[in-house]
Amino acid sequence: MGTRFLLALCLVLLVLSCEIQGLPQDESASPPLLAQVKESLSSYWGTAKAAAQGLYEKTYLNDMDEKIRDLYSKGSAAMSTYAGIFTDQLLTLLKGE
Repeated sequence: MGTRFLLALCLVLLVLSCEIQGLPQDESASPPLLAQVKESLSSYWGTAKAAAQGLYEKTYLNDMDEKIRDLYSKGSAAMSTYAGIFTDQLLTLLKGE
């Protein structure tokens, strides 16, 4: 259900973002309906994005961030050590010493 909704939403946004070529109009006329809809959707998207950013900042956990950074640094240090050992063993195997 969620995939179909997302696909339909993408299709609608794609159709709305395409320019429709029609008869030339006066420059003094109001913007076309498609431009108004695009502007409205853009403002809704900006509002939703700002609300999501606000929720993220409220629920941001410093302790979890520190744990993730520590885990990443320890993991990357271990991986670089093991990659060095693997490279050394591979070069020794290829040289035949």
